[in-house]
Amino acid sequence: MANPANNVWIIGARLRTLPAAIAPVAVGSALAGDDFHLLPASLALLVSLSLQVGVNYANDYSDGIRGSDDKRVGPVRITAGGLASPAAVKRAAFISFFIASIAGLALSAMSTWWMILVGVLSIAAAWGYTGGKNPYGYKGLGEIFVFIFFGLVATVGTFYVQADAITGSALLAGTIVGFLACAILVINNIRDGALDAESGKKTLAVRIGDRNSRLLYSTLVVSPFILTAGFGTPWTLLTLLTLPKVVSILRTLWTGALGRTLIPLLAKTGELQILFCLALSLALILQRLV
Repeated sequence: MANPANNVWIIGARLRTLPAAIAPVAVGSALAGDDFHLLPASLALLVSLSLQVGVNYANDYSDGIRGSDDKRVGPVRITAGGLASPAAVKRAAFISFFIASIAGLALSAMSTWWMILVGVLSIAAAWGYTGGKNPYGYKGLGEIFVFIFFGLVATVGTFYVQADAITGSALLAGTIVGFLACAILVINNIRDGALDAESGKKTLAVRIGDRNSRLLYSTLVVSPFILTAGFGTPWTLLTLLTLPKVVSILRTLWTGALGRTLIPLLAKTGELQILFCLALSLALILQRLV
């Protein structure tokens, strides 16, 4: 039996980044409370996962044809590594976006048609991150995209298609999820900072420097613990169960880890996000039940 880890399309999908797609749907659905509905929640999850996979393939393709991935510190990329043709990788990205579009249309039919505009903007932003003539990911704006679309839009959107409302709590939840999603991108860009600078890829980490990037990352993973107080329930203290993981990550980050020694922190940050968001989701459910 073939080892799934050797499947180039699984490699290209970057499974370690998928918690960023699952977390907002979990939190948004938990916040919906009595308005929770399985079908729209499932469709929201399909949209989120398809967009995340699509972004990963699109980045692989665009960075590969530009030569930005010719020298890498992190995991192999399938375009730059010659594991698949650029055309095939681009096609995989478009197929992922198409799946997200179909699921998004179904969600729009069940809620409101302006969700179509949200979907179009999400796909355009996903492609424009590293694609096109002026990719904004090369200008240090990637974190803004992640915060908006994998934080606010994904979380509030999941809540909206079930509760038919936008509330302060939903925006707070989206902010928390967005911070943790941004942390994944920041640690990735800290790891690749030197090579990105060499290839002309001016990510935020390149623009603000290594130390400031580490300070930003630290802020992004610590702030969610403080922000949960805004929900007004002691159940959010459950999120403190993930604090040891934060301490462990920050200890490694601030002891001079560079390059390849930062690779494990990407996976750990993904784990942190999903564990924190599951704890928060449980807290929101218990707030309503107990």
